[in-house]
Amino acid sequence: MQMEHYIKLETISLKNHPIINEKWVQQKIENDPSLLGLGDLSVRQSEKVQQSGGRLDMLLQDDASNIRYAVELQLGKTDETHIIRTIEYWDNERKRNQTYNYIAVIIAEDITNRFFNVISLFNGSIPIIAIQLKAIKYKNELGLDFTTILDVITPDEDEEIGEPVDRAYWEKNATKSTVQMTDELLRYIDDFVSGFSLNYRKHYIGLAQNDISRNFVSFVPRKSIMWLHVRLDKNEEIDEIINNSDLEQGAYDRQWKQYRFKLKEKDLINSKDVIISLFEKAYEFFTGKQIEESNT
Repeated sequence: MQMEHYIKLETISLKNHPIINEKWVQQKIENDPSLLGLGDLSVRQSEKVQQSGGRLDMLLQDDASNIRYAVELQLGKTDETHIIRTIEYWDNERKRNQTYNYIAVIIAEDITNRFFNVISLFNGSIPIIAIQLKAIKYKNELGLDFTTILDVITPDEDEEIGEPVDRAYWEKNATKSTVQMTDELLRYIDDFVSGFSLNYRKHYIGLAQNDISRNFVSFVPRKSIMWLHVRLDKNEEIDEIINNSDLEQGAYDRQWKQYRFKLKEKDLINSKDVIISLFEKAYEFFTGKQIEESNT
């Protein structure tokens, strides 16, 4: 076996770089938000002016999960003003538009222990992600590496996110036809396990059993399509099933451990067997119970 060629990489400080600045890094992220490792995101707005003063560096959006990320970037070390600014801008955005679920994101080259001490005081009440940026140099080339060192605390499986709403809320914000798709998908679930009903929340339509949230799958209807979320650990078996299907897949959501699919009405017919198979696997993964042969 031939040994791979060893390349020595050098980590450099961007804060002290004579040419590269924060704006340069920000533009790289805006050109390719996937660099952050947060999924398939789009840039909603950059340098967004805040009513309280200042500008939010970036507002990123995940259309598949109704999540927006209020991102603040700083070269060098985190400091008190950076932390306060990030939380303040996150709070401004979530108050301005309560249709979305907002997460604060702080990016810096050096995430200090003081940052973790401050964040621990909030005891998980503020959803915040900390990403450490490293600039890696090789010869005359420069690469950026983003590593999440503090992630949002994943809620308990039974915890309900977002205030309760009714069906009319979703029919108004999406369409009656895309909301009706959830009825058909619920019937797929009834084919192998009974007792589930739709649970209308502000940010998604989930499932409930005996008035208790049981979201092994959830739905986010839009105007012309619907996002389907299926909670499963990412593995080769599931990936192969999906790759051999006609389903249009979104980025895997590592925070919630779920696959995401962009469904049209025709998919409920053309990919029915695949969808049911994924539902069955998600039910077993979520509950730890095997589906009885007689129910399939």
